[in-house]
Amino acid sequence: MSRLRSLVGLRRGGPGDLARPARGGVARVHFDPDAFGRFSEAIARFLGTGRFLAGQTLIVAIWIAFNAAAVRWRWDPYPFILLNLAFSTQAAYAAPLILLAQNRQDERDRAQAERDREVNFRTQAEAEFLARELASVRLSLNDVATVDDLRDAIGGLADAISRVEAKLDER
Repeated sequence: MSRLRSLVGLRRGGPGDLARPARGGVARVHFDPDAFGRFSEAIARFLGTGRFLAGQTLIVAIWIAFNAAAVRWRWDPYPFILLNLAFSTQAAYAAPLILLAQNRQDERDRAQAERDREVNFRTQAEAEFLARELASVRLSLNDVATVDDLRDAIGGLADAISRVEAKLDER
């Protein structure tokens, strides 16, 4: 009963109590959509298992065998109308529960896709920022003298000094 109360959002003596009538004296029942959604997902997960299909097949086989063989205790003779009614009722309840579970999964998938898009956007923005920073560093390094540049300059100065000394010696 407590699971049912949590499913429909009822609490004893609380704001969702069945005994509290709404306008016109009619009791209002508040269904918690998340709790009902979780319940429908659990049912949908169970209906999709091999255990359920095997159990259902076993029950149907026993049902048909018992109604075909045990003439004295037959409750559902050959066209098995009661069995068909049970299948129809099961399908009538299972289909909307499965659709509700699929809709909830679609909502989760949309939310996950939105989070993925946001992460991708931030990652792309950070990659573009790093590319701009790298280009800036490369441009800054173009103006920096390297060791080879300094060796060439010192070699050129040494040559110039030796030429000047040679001209001074000639005079």
